[in-house]
This record gives sequence, C-alpha cells and structure tokens, in this order.
Amino acid sequence: MEIHPLFAGMNSSTSGMTAQRKRMNAIAENIANIETTRTEEGGPYRRKATSLTEDKSFEIALSNSTNQTLARADKNHMFGRDESKTLASMSGVKATVEQDPSAFREVYDPDHPDADENGIVRLPNVDLVQEMTDLISASRAFEANVTAFNATKAMMKKALEL
Repeated sequence: MEIHPLFAGMNSSTSGMTAQRKRMNAIAENIANIETTRTEEGGPYRRKATSLTEDKSFEIALSNSTNQTLARADKNHMFGRDESKTLASMSGVKATVEQDPSAFREVYDPDHPDADENGIVRLPNVDLVQEMTDLISASRAFEANVTAFNATKAMMKKALEL
C-alpha cells in the first residue's frame, strides 16, 4: 500500500478514527453486557479492554511511498529525507481488543438463578462509570482526529487555489 506524502496527515487521522471507533464498539459491548452472568464460554461476561499502539505497517507504507524530495528554500523549513537531520517518522495507530483479566464482582443474591451454594452471584467486571468515562474520552479523541483530517483537507484545498 503506497501512501503519497500529501495524504499522510489524512491517513494518520483516519487510522486514529478507526482505532477510536473500535474502542467505542468495545465499550458499547461492555455496557450492553453489564449484567450478563452466563456466556457461551461459561461464567459471567468478561470486560473487553482496548489498547492503542503504534501501527508499524503504517510507518513502512509511508517510508516506501515516494522517491521525491523537497528542496529546502528557507532555514525554517523542515528537513527533507536527503538531509542529515531526520524527521520524526509518522505512524498510525492500531487498536487491539483484549479481555480484562480483573476479578469478577461478587454479590450476595440467593434468589438469582446463577447463585452458588452460598448465594453469591458472580457478575461481569464492568464498571459503568469507567465505561462512560472511557466512552467520552474515545469520543473526544475521534472528534480531534476528524478536526485534524478536515484541517488537512482544507490546507490541501487552499494549496490548489494558489
């Protein structure tokens, strides 16, 4: 997959939006299963946690994308690939959804159909306050990526007017 450097900012924002969407989907699943005591695997639902990491394949695609170099006309311009100083490499982000290994919540409810012989029911390890906080954070990060994407698009459009 070759990415022209002109679109690198848009692709970086797109990878961020994709990761945040995946994070919001995991949060929605956690909230939907907050009271699920029986799953296909047996036992209560286990919370899904999302970890965000740097996407190395994105960096490789950017570095192999072109042989073109830009001339540096002003000392304040960024260094190009052919000069001695190197630029910080751009990369995308990738979301990985994993099961949270924390302990299940235990509640005393002897009338519950899934209660053990002591009347204890094991409930999912999902905390609604934490999930809502994470959802707001993911939503704001998604909005920030949309704003960056639109700013890049506006700059490209303005450059075409010159």
